[in-house]
Amino acid sequence: MRNLRLNIRWKILIGYFLIICFVGVSILIVSSRISSLQGEIETITTRDIEVHNLISMIRYNAISMETSQRGYVITGTDNYLDPYNRGKSEWEANYNALYQYLSYDPSSIKSLEEIKLTIQNWITEAGEPTIAMRKANNTQGIIDFFNEDTGKQQIDDLRAQLENLRQKEVTATKNHIVELKNRNDILIISLYLMLIIVSIISFIIVSFVSGTIVKTIKDVVKTITEIASSGGDLSTRITVNTHDEIKDLADATNNLLENLNDQYWIQEKVAEVATMNQGINDVETLAGSFLTKLSPILNAVYGVFYIRTGNGDSQRLVKCASYAASDEEIGHGSFRLGEGLIGQAALEKRTFLLNTAPGHRINLTSGLGKMEPKSILIIPFEFEGKVAAVVEFASVESFTSQHLKLLEQIESHFGVAINSVQGRMEVERLLSESQVMTEELQTQTEELQTQSEELQMQQEEMRMTTEHLEEQNLFAEQKTKELEKAKEELETYSEQLRRSSQYKSNFLANMSHELRTPLNSILILSQMLAENENETLSTEEAAYAKVIHTSGNDLLTLIDDILDLSKVEAGKIILTMDEVNVSEIPEHMNLLFSPVAETKNLTFHIQLDSDVPQLLFTDGQRLQQILKNLLSNAFKFTKNGSVSLTIENASLEDIQKHIPEHTGDHVLAISVADTGIGIPVDKQQLIFEAFQQVDGETNRQYGGTGLGLSICNEFTKLLRGHIIIDSTLHKGSVFTLLVPSLPDMEKEQLVFLNQEIAATAERPLEAAAVVSAPDVADYTVTNSTDYEGPLFKGKNILLVEDDSRNIFALVKVLENKGMNVTVANNGKQCLEIIEKRTNFDLILMDIMMPIMDGYETMKAIRLDPTHKHTPIIALTAKAMKSDREKCLDAGASDYISKPLNMDQLFSLMRVWLTKQVGH
Repeated sequence: MRNLRLNIRWKILIGYFLIICFVGVSILIVSSRISSLQGEIETITTRDIEVHNLISMIRYNAISMETSQRGYVITGTDNYLDPYNRGKSEWEANYNALYQYLSYDPSSIKSLEEIKLTIQNWITEAGEPTIAMRKANNTQGIIDFFNEDTGKQQIDDLRAQLENLRQKEVTATKNHIVELKNRNDILIISLYLMLIIVSIISFIIVSFVSGTIVKTIKDVVKTITEIASSGGDLSTRITVNTHDEIKDLADATNNLLENLNDQYWIQEKVAEVATMNQGINDVETLAGSFLTKLSPILNAVYGVFYIRTGNGDSQRLVKCASYAASDEEIGHGSFRLGEGLIGQAALEKRTFLLNTAPGHRINLTSGLGKMEPKSILIIPFEFEGKVAAVVEFASVESFTSQHLKLLEQIESHFGVAINSVQGRMEVERLLSESQVMTEELQTQTEELQTQSEELQMQQEEMRMTTEHLEEQNLFAEQKTKELEKAKEELETYSEQLRRSSQYKSNFLANMSHELRTPLNSILILSQMLAENENETLSTEEAAYAKVIHTSGNDLLTLIDDILDLSKVEAGKIILTMDEVNVSEIPEHMNLLFSPVAETKNLTFHIQLDSDVPQLLFTDGQRLQQILKNLLSNAFKFTKNGSVSLTIENASLEDIQKHIPEHTGDHVLAISVADTGIGIPVDKQQLIFEAFQQVDGETNRQYGGTGLGLSICNEFTKLLRGHIIIDSTLHKGSVFTLLVPSLPDMEKEQLVFLNQEIAATAERPLEAAAVVSAPDVADYTVTNSTDYEGPLFKGKNILLVEDDSRNIFALVKVLENKGMNVTVANNGKQCLEIIEKRTNFDLILMDIMMPIMDGYETMKAIRLDPTHKHTPIIALTAKAMKSDREKCLDAGASDYISKPLNMDQLFSLMRVWLTKQVGH
């Protein structure tokens, strides 16, 4: 064609030289305009992509900061702050870059400034404050903040602002394209005019040549117009049949369009893969979705996903998903770092592309048969410089450079997605482990609490012995020889008093045993009747049974109060001095007495002054016992109005007046105020004596034993404190407990010496209830029928008990649970039974029995190899401190005191029957 053009040039007359020059100039102008148009299209495309990328990056930075902030607030782990700090440092750079692109448009600058202000406000008002509160462990502040959660609204506003800016830029791009089209139309019109003039002048001479050129130019212009008018369809191509400069121009334009189309395709596929990762919380699901999404895009017909696991030398790349695999056993299940191409790609962090793979063990299977791959691509995905996964693709075609560019774009984002999913999986795993550990810790805490209470009693004995010895030494030094006779008389009197106290304590201990034995059957049977599981009783009869059960609990509380007072008088109280968290007292009292206040329609106020120290060194158990008694009395004697609990620092005047020896110590004043009946002045000291009440006549209105305040007074003295009473008849009363902090006292100590006397006053820790049953009702009902049904049903239980009432009650309760019960009336009969039968799942062993008691029986059972591991639960009504240790030393698996709490007994039985099944 070029030779032909030269031939035409030589054939054209010299007179038409200027016309040819004019045509050449016109072509140059058109070429220049087309080049300018091409440059503007490229500039618009590059700028728009960069603007959209920067908007997306700013949104990504903001979302990363919000996600990191919430992750850190939830977990408290510093690693969660890395995306926050990175986003905080990157968003301003992205913002400044975007600002440069949009600086020509005042409205866009205004939108950018609003976006900047929104991000800065979120960082100042939401991001930094919540992170600071989490570092300071200000949980309540975080909860209050997220109840309002202004930060979420700011993030939502930021998303809307960024989307509006993006839409505005899209609209601006479309308008620019329309403007370019108009300018191009003007160029076309000008070109047509020029061609018409030239055609008229040279129609006769160069009609054939000009016609060919004009037709070719029209084809090029028509194609360019179609591209511009189709809204930027980059898949359209210019078709030119001639072989001249116009074809070169068309080819260059087509190459440009091809390049732009490839870039657009890559960005589109990267966005599809990025949105695919949202909402996935499992690595295997993520890997499967990734292969399913990317394999068709790469024209791959086979894919394998390897995830990196382990640490140090045990690190491996384990296969977790595949695509179009015909046999799951094909390919290795895992690789070490450096092993094979998979391991080598992870080690070197390098992509491998094999365009020939003869004899490869992978067979690509379709419905028509099998074929070998032509090209294999192995690519590692990194996160923070460490390979997180390796993916292998196989194809019957060669992978193109476009595919490799796409994978390069995906690589930087997909590593973050893998790490994010693994992080969520780790959080879920840790949460599950935390729940299991919490349950285990709760069980251990209950066991430790029981052991702690026993240690408290032992330490109190030691303290009592030490103090009494010191008092005796001081007394001996102060007396002179002239008072020796009086001293002997006092010692004789003291001995008589000690014996009298011992007789009384022995009597109370023995009576508690004798009372607990029949009381045990009363409580068990009345509870069975009250529950009315078989619905054999009417509602009224069930209510009668509930009243009997409640009365039995009242009787048990009376026994416990008498034993408490006996312990104080006998000097067998053990103080356990430790740090008490003062802030926990209001929560505990509120949890215990709020239901009582609701039942009696009373207002219950609790106030804790802000200047009260958080820790108080005293006996926390005795302190709570005092407060429970005071609050119980306040609710008992208050019909209308309110009850309040106030904790504050004691005034110096009260300290100097009532406990001057603690003037230099820190002393708390805990006040219990009510609007009840009040106490007359002449009876305000009487109420602290045992068995004394304000309405102590035979027609008294309020119940109770009259021991509560006496016990409170004695315990307060042990804590070196004092109780102040301020009461007005018919208006209410205020009991103020002054309790000093005693950090220099021994942690555990006995308060008096009389150990032998005190031993008879001990009772099981389970019975140490201060608040009577009617005052604090059972607001929690344990229903474990669904669980214990299959566990108890069919179990063989041996009950060793000599009391017929308890036998009747326990047999009924156990048989109702589906258990088979065998009864032995004493230890000897028990041994005779187990010699004949060895299939007992659990033994309930009474301690005090004729002929052969429970201790001897359990020792004999443990000597039998057949029953060496059979669970034995000891049952006793004695109120001795050492009963538990004696039972365990004799061979008991566990211990429970009478009267039996059936829920507690069934709980113990569930534990040991479960262990027996496991064993």
